Amino acid sequence: MDLATPLTQARKAVRQAVSSGAAPFGLPAAQIFEHGSLKLFFYEPRGVDHQPVHDQDEVYVVVSGFGTFAVGDSEASLERKAFGPGDAIFVAAGRLHRFEDFTDDFETWVMMYGPEGGEQPSRPPV
Repeated sequence: MDLATPLTQARKAVRQAVSSGAAPFGLPAAQIFEHGSLKLFFYEPRGVDHQPVHDQDEVYVVVSGFGTFAVGDSEASLERKAFGPGDAIFVAAGRLHRFEDFTDDFETWVMMYGPEGGEQPSRPPV
């Protein structure tokens, strides 16, 4: 089955998930689609990003907003990079990560996929 989800529908799904208590990890997010190991979410954090470390690899595709993305193996080793609309961000399973200092209009698609513990890299990252 093919899926096309307009942003307005994804935003509405987040509000419904939050108000019903069904939001994943208690975050302002909603699962939009699932196929095999792939789970597609829409995420709209406000203020502070409190997401936990995840068991699967994930890719973020920023829809709107700007900020800083922090990722590392520990708080002491976090690397930070600026992000904006259209950016794609990969995070390997098990890595500490969060969005920081982001604008009030920040929204992102989140794709979690693969086995628990993540996939083995096929080549070094770009």
